[in-house]
Amino acid sequence: MKYLDEIINRLKAKYGENLGTELKHRNDVELFVSVLLSPQNTDKQVNKVTKELFKHFKTFNDYANANLKELYKFIKSLNYYKHKAKYIKESSKIIIENFNGKIPNNIDELMLLPGVGRKVANVILNELYNLNYGIVVDTHVNRVANRLGLVNSRDPLRVERQLMNIVPKKYWHDFSHWLIRLGRDTCNARNPKCNECILNDICPNSRVR
Repeated sequence: MKYLDEIINRLKAKYGENLGTELKHRNDVELFVSVLLSPQNTDKQVNKVTKELFKHFKTFNDYANANLKELYKFIKSLNYYKHKAKYIKESSKIIIENFNGKIPNNIDELMLLPGVGRKVANVILNELYNLNYGIVVDTHVNRVANRLGLVNSRDPLRVERQLMNIVPKKYWHDFSHWLIRLGRDTCNARNPKCNECILNDICPNSRVR
């Protein structure tokens, strides 16, 4: 698929390969907590609250034994913070009791944890274990993939399946990062900067063609 090959080549040249999450973390626990906090929030928002959160909570035991109201204080600026605090506490207990304190390394076990859907599981597996079970589909990936004509659905699961069918598996990890960065840089939701986009001559929805 030459059209897709060209997209991949241009995005690779612009952003590089082996990209990592922009969620700031120093270890597995911090990555897990950050990813659980990320849905419906920007990485910037999450990084802002975890800067203080991680000074007080360092292990899964800390989160499992935490008072929810204490957790609320650190993450209350995030959307759905009460639900997320419960997910972190409950998931930490399960990781300790059922997985010997280690984050599961397969998608089925990960998705048994409260607050862990397919998107969150994919991020954890990609970032922590370098495993490509799928393609992370957030709002940026969903929007950009549709604008580029690579998919024809707004449902995240369908978008993921459609992308997995056309994107070579070796690029699954980077491809989502590329679309996320493109979505943030130029392909904005309301006012896409088509004149600045490196794909504006091949994008079917470009405003400058």
